[in-house]
Amino acid sequence: MTREAALARLRGLGSAPDSALDIGEAALLLAALDRPAVALDWYRAHLADLAREVGEAANETASAAGRAAALRAVFVDRYGYGGDTLTYDDLQNANLIRVIDRRKGLPVALGILYIHAGRAQGWDIAGLAFPGHFMVALEAGGARTIVDPFNGGRTPDAAALRRTLKESVGPDAELEPAHYATVGAHEVLLRLENNIKLRLVRQEKYRHAAAVVEGMLALAPDNAALWREAGLLAARAGNLAGAIVALEEFLLKGRADAERHEAATLLQELRAKLQ
Repeated sequence: MTREAALARLRGLGSAPDSALDIGEAALLLAALDRPAVALDWYRAHLADLAREVGEAANETASAAGRAAALRAVFVDRYGYGGDTLTYDDLQNANLIRVIDRRKGLPVALGILYIHAGRAQGWDIAGLAFPGHFMVALEAGGARTIVDPFNGGRTPDAAALRRTLKESVGPDAELEPAHYATVGAHEVLLRLENNIKLRLVRQEKYRHAAAVVEGMLALAPDNAALWREAGLLAARAGNLAGAIVALEEFLLKGRADAERHEAATLLQELRAKLQ
């Protein structure tokens, strides 16, 4: 699939309401932006197999705990999916194609697989707004079970969540009600790509980081903050024309604040350089 075709498909998916977004397909397309030579048919078939086998393992169980056990039986026991604790910052861990190949990845990449399989059953499953370490929440029959795909599909209790929070964020962090809120599929996908973007920026690979943001914008074209990032990254990469286009879009969508003033100033400087 060409990059242009993948971006076009992502724009179509991104326009869908959150409940109708095919999160597995979208994650594969985002991965394909970096690996355009890879055919996606086998990976799509694998996603379908995972969904089917989770449904079979659940055997129509109506409890959140039973459904979590079915996810663990398929992803961990049968296929060996788990977190990459040895090379955590490897960019492969956030590319769903490579996550499927290697059966390991970042918490959010693994979480997308769990969400995809659960949603295929019609389950109430979503990402959790837990800082520093992505997890998913399953709700059924008035009960909720939190699942940690990175750590063997475990179902941590409050004490374990508190330990994870302190390890991820810092020793002074404490659990808050906001940490138990769920996030939509669009936001989960942006969180996945943000992991890649941040690592590329740390490596000063600004052109590649800008390409990642382009994929994010295909899913969320009205996200003003992303347009600002696209402009700043394009400018750092030396793509002045691209930076101007992105910053102009940010000024159309952004609020009147310090960031808007900064963007307007940079835009003037870039236009002057192109004259």
